[in-house]
Amino acid sequence: MATYQLQINGKTLQADVEPDTPLLWVLRDSLGLLGTKYGCGIGQCGACTVHINGTAVRSCSLPVSAIGTKKVTTIEGLSEKGNHPVQQAWDEVDVAQCGYCQAGQIMTAAALLAKNPKPSSEQIDTAMNANLCRCGTYHRIREAVVVASNKITK
Repeated sequence: MATYQLQINGKTLQADVEPDTPLLWVLRDSLGLLGTKYGCGIGQCGACTVHINGTAVRSCSLPVSAIGTKKVTTIEGLSEKGNHPVQQAWDEVDVAQCGYCQAGQIMTAAALLAKNPKPSSEQIDTAMNANLCRCGTYHRIREAVVVASNKITK
């Protein structure tokens, strides 16, 4: 067991866990941040996506010992009041069906738009196709990314 001081959502939080514990389980089980979801456990579906220093990363396959002083942002930390342009666009387009994958989808879209505020359709598809949606709301996800892009670039 080791003690980790983690920079999460702008705060320093402490977790006493084994070094190989995936960040996902530290967030959910040790720190009570339940917005990041468990999907597949092998980094394939994207439900567990968080930002590490602004980059979208799968937290289910990243050991907490690899975090160090890097800044972690979860869906809870994306915006204080749920008013990030991507979150607003998700509501406007009514993207969510079952909603399970949506935190990971939103985090992936937010990372894309932070790096490229005006992505092409191909760039959106490339970034977002890395996340799986069992309900098949891909067309609404794509539309919401475009809506969010327009909000960011105004």
